[in-house]
Amino acid sequence: MKAIELEKAYNPQDFEDRLYERWEKEGYFKPSSDESSPVHNENCSCKKSDTYTVVIPPPNVTGVLHMGHGLNNTLQDIEIRYHRMKGDNTLWVPGTDHAGIATQNVVERRLKKEGLRRQDLGRDKFLERTWDVKKEHHAIITKQQRKLGNSVDWSRERFTMDEGLSKAVRNVFVTLYERDLIYKGNYLVNWCPSCGTALADDEVEHEDTPGAMYHMFYEFADGSGKIEIATTRPETLFGDTAVAVHPEDPRYKDIIGKKVKLALTDKEIPIIADTYVDREFGTGMVKITPAHDPNDWEVGKRHDLPIINILNPDGSLNENVPEKYRGMSCKEAREVVLEDLKAAGLFKEEEKITHPVGHCYRCHTVVEPYLSEQWFVRMRPLADKALKAWKDGEIVFYPKKWENTYTHWMENIRDWCISRQLWWGHRIPVWYCQDCGEMIVSREDPSCCPKCGAKADRLKQDPDVLDTWFSSWLWPFSTLGWPENTKDLQTFYPTTALVTAYDIIFFWVSRMIMAGLEFTGKAPFHDIYIHGLVRDRQGRKMSKSLGNGMDPLELIQEYGSDAVKYTLGFMCAQGQDVLVDKDSFKLGSRFANKIWNASRYLLGNLEGRNLIPVRKADLTELDKWIYARLDNAVRTARSALEGYRFNDGAQALYEFFWTEFCDWYVEATKLSFRNGDDAEKDRAASVLLNILEESLRLLHPYLPFVTEEIYQKLPLSEIAESRKAAGKEAVCTSIYTGMLIAAPYPEIDDGRADSLVTARFDALQELIRSVRALRAECGIGPEVKLNTKVIITKGSNAEVCKEKTDIIKLLAGVGSLDFVDEKPHSAIGAVGNGFETFIIVDSSINVDALKARFEKALKNENDFIEKTKAKLSGKFAQNAPAEVVAQFREKQAEAERRVEKLSSYLQNL
Repeated sequence: MKAIELEKAYNPQDFEDRLYERWEKEGYFKPSSDESSPVHNENCSCKKSDTYTVVIPPPNVTGVLHMGHGLNNTLQDIEIRYHRMKGDNTLWVPGTDHAGIATQNVVERRLKKEGLRRQDLGRDKFLERTWDVKKEHHAIITKQQRKLGNSVDWSRERFTMDEGLSKAVRNVFVTLYERDLIYKGNYLVNWCPSCGTALADDEVEHEDTPGAMYHMFYEFADGSGKIEIATTRPETLFGDTAVAVHPEDPRYKDIIGKKVKLALTDKEIPIIADTYVDREFGTGMVKITPAHDPNDWEVGKRHDLPIINILNPDGSLNENVPEKYRGMSCKEAREVVLEDLKAAGLFKEEEKITHPVGHCYRCHTVVEPYLSEQWFVRMRPLADKALKAWKDGEIVFYPKKWENTYTHWMENIRDWCISRQLWWGHRIPVWYCQDCGEMIVSREDPSCCPKCGAKADRLKQDPDVLDTWFSSWLWPFSTLGWPENTKDLQTFYPTTALVTAYDIIFFWVSRMIMAGLEFTGKAPFHDIYIHGLVRDRQGRKMSKSLGNGMDPLELIQEYGSDAVKYTLGFMCAQGQDVLVDKDSFKLGSRFANKIWNASRYLLGNLEGRNLIPVRKADLTELDKWIYARLDNAVRTARSALEGYRFNDGAQALYEFFWTEFCDWYVEATKLSFRNGDDAEKDRAASVLLNILEESLRLLHPYLPFVTEEIYQKLPLSEIAESRKAAGKEAVCTSIYTGMLIAAPYPEIDDGRADSLVTARFDALQELIRSVRALRAECGIGPEVKLNTKVIITKGSNAEVCKEKTDIIKLLAGVGSLDFVDEKPHSAIGAVGNGFETFIIVDSSINVDALKARFEKALKNENDFIEKTKAKLSGKFAQNAPAEVVAQFREKQAEAERRVEKLSSYLQNL
C-alpha cells in the first residue's frame, strides 16, 4: 500500500463547508424512506419503532443565533447523527418562528430611526417591511445553522407563517371555537403600554423592584372619622370602587356597609366584607380597584362592583379620572396624587419596600393590569388530557425533575389570552358584518355574510393577531402537513424527541402536548429532554450589558464546528447549566487535533504495508485489550445517547480514543513496527486501520466534520475486501464504503468483552503509571533510562508484567527491569495492586540533588501542616462553614501522608 497523506496541520476551514455542501447536495440529511436519499431502503417498513423524528425548536426571525441555540442545535444534531447511523428512518425538521411581538419591535425600532411610526405606513406597507426583516434574518440564521453542521432536511423547512401552517392555525382556531374552547370577552389582562398589546401570564417577567407602600386616609361620607389604607399604586385610586375588610375582623364589624369619600374626587364608595383580605397585613383594609388588579377583579365580580378602567392603551390616565390628571403617565400621576393627598391632609406616610413588579418579556416595560376585550382559550379541558398523558407514560422527561414543574403548571393553569394588538402575525379568522353585526368565524375568507347576505367588502376582519405561541404549539404536526393526512404525517408523527431549554416548558412544551392530544389524539413526542442554559464561568446569564456573550460563528471560525459541538456536548450534564468561556472550546479543539494527528500518523505509516484480513485468532493480547476497551466505549456511548446523557458519551469517547487507543495501544504497537518482521508489521497495520475505521464511526455524532474528512481518506474498499476475506472470523464484519454520515454505528459485541484481559492490562497500566509517578516525584527527566526492580505477588493479575517487559520498558522509559523477591537497597518505591516497584538510585541519578529536592518538599509540607493546625485550633474552625473546615482538615491529612512518604524516601536514600 501507499502512505496516505493528511495535511500536517488540522485546519477545519479547509473542509467543513465542502463536506456540508456535499452531505446536503447528495441528500444525506433526508430520511431513508425518501426515494432521493442515497441510503434509500426499498424495503423500508417505516414502522414507528424504526423512525426517529425531531422538530427543531424554531428560532425567532428577529436576530442571529446565540450560544443557547448553539447548545440546543448541537445536542439535537448529535442525536440525529447517532440514530441515522443506527439505521433508523431519521428526520430532523428545520424552521423558523415569526415571533410576533419581537419582530414587530425590531421593525418599529427601525422606523423610529427614520422618524416614522407604523401608523404612518399603514398595515400593508408595514407588513412588507416586516417580511423584508424576516427574509434578512432567515438568511443569517440558516447560514449559521449550516456552519454548526445541523444535518436537517432542508427540503422540509417550515415557517410559522407559511401557507401550510397558516391553514393549520385557522383550522385550530375555528375548531376550538366550535368546541366552545375559545371565547371573547372583557377581562383583566396583562397590558404592555409600550408594545400596545395584551400579554399572556407567562409573557410577564416579575422582578423584585424598589418601591414604597403609601399610607393614606379615606374619610367617612357621614363625617364620623376616617380609615387608613396602604397601597403601592396611589394613582389608581381613581379606579377604586370599594374598600374591603375581612368579615370576621372584630375591628371593622360596625363599619361594613358604610361609605367613604374617594380621595381627590367627589365620589363615594362602600366598605365591603371579603375573605380575600389578610387581617394581619397592614391595617387590614384594602382598596379595591377591579380594572387594575387581578385579585381586585375577582373581588369585584363577587360583589358586583363597578369596573372603572382609568388607563389609555399607551398607559396614560384617561377620561375616567379628574381632568387635572388626564394624559399623565402613571409615574407622573403618582407624584401629583401624592402632593395633592398631602395638601388635603389625607397622606400619612411612605414606607420603603421591595416588591415584585411585572415587566414585558420583550421590551421590559412595566406591565399594567388592564381591562380589555380579548380572545381566550379555555385551558382546563386541554390541561387535563396533558396531565393524563404524563401519568400514562406517553411522555417522559429527561431529567425527571422537570415533571414537577410540568404538573404544577398543568394543575394551576389559567385561560390563555391569545389575541394581540399587533399587525405582524396570524390575523384572527373572525369577521364582523357592518350591516347586521353578525360575527363570522371561518376557516376561509367569507365571500358574504351568512345572515344578511352582505358582500365581502362589508365584512371587517378582526384587527388583532394571534399570540406567537398559537402557531408554534402546532409545530410538531403542522410541519408534517396537518390538517392534511400527508405521508409525512403518517410516517413521522408522533415525533420521537423534543430537545429544548427549561425556560420555555410552559410557553411551548406543555402547549404542544395539549395541542397534539386535542387535534391528533396523540402526544406529539415521547422523549422530552430539557437542557440547561449556557452561562459564563461565573454562572451569569450571557448578555450585551455584561459583555460576556459569545458568537457561535466566531468560535467556529477560530476553533472549528467540531470543537464547538464536542465541547458543548462534553459540558452538558443533565439538570445543570453549561458554564463556559472562550477558552473552554480549546478542549474540543485539542481533541479534534488529536484525532487528526493520530490518523495522520497511522495513515502515513502504511507505506509498503499489505492490508490483510484481521481474524479473531490473529489478535495478540494487546489487540484483545483494545477491542475490549472499544466495546466498552461503544456500550457507554450508546447508553448515554439513548438516555440523553451527552457528557457521559463525550467523556467515554475521549477516554477511549485519546487515552486508551492513542496513549497506550498506538504507543505499544510501535514495538511491532520496530522489532517485527514484515508479516507482523502487516498484521499490526491492518489491526490499527480496522480500529481507526471503527473509531471514526464511533466519534462521528460528536465530531462529524473531522471524522468524515479522515474517513474519506481511508482505503475503504481494501478494508471491506479484507473483512469479506476473513468471513465469520473477522473481528469486525461491517462492510461499508460510502460517506461516514450514513455508515453503521458500531455495535455492542459480547465476544470482545474480555474481563481477564482487561484486569491484566489494568495491572500493567498501574505499574507503568507508578514508575512514571516516581520519575516525576524525583524530578528525573525522560532522557534517563531507569534501573527498575519489581516484586510481583504470585497469582495476581500483575504477573502479566513479567510477560510484557518490552511494553513496560517502552512506555515507562525503563532501561533495566528485574523481578525480585525482596526490597532492594538504595531504592525509592511505590506499592500497587499485586506489585511493588522500585527505582534504583544508581550512578545515573544525582543522589545529593534528589535528597535536597525531598528535604525542600518535606519542609514545605511541614510548614503547611503547622499553619493549618494553627488555623484549625483558632476562631477559624468555630466561625467558618463546616464544609470549608472539612476541606482544610483533608488538606492537612493529605500533607501528613506526603510527609510520611517523603520521610521514607529520605530514609531509603
